[in-house]
Amino acid sequence: MADNRSSEGFGRRLDEHAIDAGATEPELPDGLVDSGVYVDGIRQASPMSLADTFRCLQQLDDAMAWIGLRRPGREQIATLAAEFQLPDLAVEDAINAHQRPKLERYGDTLFVVLRAARYLDERDAVEFAELHLFLGPGFVITVRHGGTPDLAGVRRRLEAEPEVLALGPEAVLYAVLDRVVDGYAPVVAGLENDIDEIETEVFGGDPNASRRIYELSREVIQFQRAARPLLKVVDALTHGFDSYGTDEELRRRLRDVADHLTQVVERVDGFRHLLQNILTVNATLVSQAQNEEMRSLTAASFEQNEEIKRVSAWAAILFAPTLIGTVYGMNFSHMPELGWRFGYLFAVALMLAVCGALYLLFKRRGWL
Repeated sequence: MADNRSSEGFGRRLDEHAIDAGATEPELPDGLVDSGVYVDGIRQASPMSLADTFRCLQQLDDAMAWIGLRRPGREQIATLAAEFQLPDLAVEDAINAHQRPKLERYGDTLFVVLRAARYLDERDAVEFAELHLFLGPGFVITVRHGGTPDLAGVRRRLEAEPEVLALGPEAVLYAVLDRVVDGYAPVVAGLENDIDEIETEVFGGDPNASRRIYELSREVIQFQRAARPLLKVVDALTHGFDSYGTDEELRRRLRDVADHLTQVVERVDGFRHLLQNILTVNATLVSQAQNEEMRSLTAASFEQNEEIKRVSAWAAILFAPTLIGTVYGMNFSHMPELGWRFGYLFAVALMLAVCGALYLLFKRRGWL
């Protein structure tokens, strides 16, 4: 192992500036979250800048640099690309982000895109973040576009297992993969709880259930887009075991990651089918409620029409004597009926006859 004194001018020692287990990642200048140079899995230096990292890496034999960045600028990425000869296409992807999970090999350099997820209890929503990794001989670069996952915990875990970290950049990749997949478990639990709540709302007749189903379905689809392509990434790494001489311990760890990821994908697929069924049930219940409402409105309208018929019929019956009485009440001088002895009886009889005829007519038609 190289002499530790050779790196004193380039950074801080791990034992002097160790990160507490419960602490968050320290925020360093220029988007640099943390930088460590390792020999045989043991941190030899913690450079404060990229330039110090490059010098320290050249100073130590058989060293590996692990550089962690968060939302780096184009100039910072360009510096890393020039130093480690990163492929232009991968660098452009790392700058622009918005990539789906994938794995690409460019000679000795491996470029991996991961999509981490975190469930927010206060909002009942899923937050997604993008993570890019560059791996090559003697270096690992992690580029985060978001607040998750907390790679400080991954670094602490690997530093506590120097024999694993000594296996090189692949050990870091598998540890990050494990952290991302482990982060899916709380998301699955949160989505499952949301689906249970939606089922209660649907059968409880909540009018906002449809909107929440659509919102949750969108989150499930986004989760699928984050987790399902990761199966291809893990599969590609698995098929490269023999070609790249992957250590047996790393193989075991990746197989464990693959098992957990498969379970997550299967459960998320089940969530999507379940939400489709819930949406169908909700649509059926809404349709039934609308039909019940329409039947109630129709019955009310029918009753109202019957009342209108009765009122109209009696109005027509009462209108007949009013009309006859109005005619005979005009008191004109030349009205033959005014001087007729039976004129009054004739007028009353006419009123009764007309009213009786109208009553029988409306009765026959069911208006009375």
